[in-house]
Amino acid sequence: MGPIAATEGPPATIDSLARDLAALSLAPSGTVIVHSSMKALGYVVGGPVAVIAALGRVLGSAGTLVMPTFSSQLTDPASWVAPPVPREWWPIIRDHEPAFDPVATPTREMGAIPELFRTLPGTVRSDHPHTSFAARGPQADAIVAAHGLADALGETSPLARLYERDTQILLLGVGHSNNSSIHLAEYRTRFPTRRRERKGGPIMQDGIRRWAVYEDIAFDTGDFPALGDAFAATGQERIGRVGMANARLMRQRELVGFAVRWMEQNRTTV
Repeated sequence: MGPIAATEGPPATIDSLARDLAALSLAPSGTVIVHSSMKALGYVVGGPVAVIAALGRVLGSAGTLVMPTFSSQLTDPASWVAPPVPREWWPIIRDHEPAFDPVATPTREMGAIPELFRTLPGTVRSDHPHTSFAARGPQADAIVAAHGLADALGETSPLARLYERDTQILLLGVGHSNNSSIHLAEYRTRFPTRRRERKGGPIMQDGIRRWAVYEDIAFDTGDFPALGDAFAATGQERIGRVGMANARLMRQRELVGFAVRWMEQNRTTV
């Protein structure tokens, strides 16, 4: 079913989306990281352009908008399963995949809204081949600067810079399985199943393209929905509708602190 047939009532507009976001208590002049599904919003006049405009209208000129702009197509081909590639292709891909470029490299499986957002004038993007973030607003440069290669969603990542700024998280038509801030808690928690692994991707260094290998934790999103349900039960999440999408708004510090405690109690078996 397409967005027109799936939409109940009139289509969403910049005006109606801005009203919905304000009713959800999106903070003017604040900083927010948005995870989104364009499809979940129903028919929107203007599509992703209108969604970004509505977010910008509510945040105002003093607000900062952030979105994940991940590029999993640049990961090590040895880890690809959907679909896998022949083993004999691996060295060819490692040697010839174009290096990550904050301007040119597209997102993968992130949706239409962040893919448009990363291209807009005034948007800046962190320099990580796999887990970059794009930002726009007064805090943007400070949030995306110096994104470390190793521990890509940890203390040298934009997620940690957002934590310092007591950022809001907006889940726009997606659930906690898409909530990248929970990964920050994985770095801050010691649990028996946590392990480290080698990862690699193409980067530019001193003007030369190379395949960089680094260490990171093995991410595990399998229990993110259960963790998110438990967090919602604490009443620290505002839930409402934006367009046709179910939307959730929360403070990142509250979520990450809760997630650390939840993982300590629930990630207990090897």
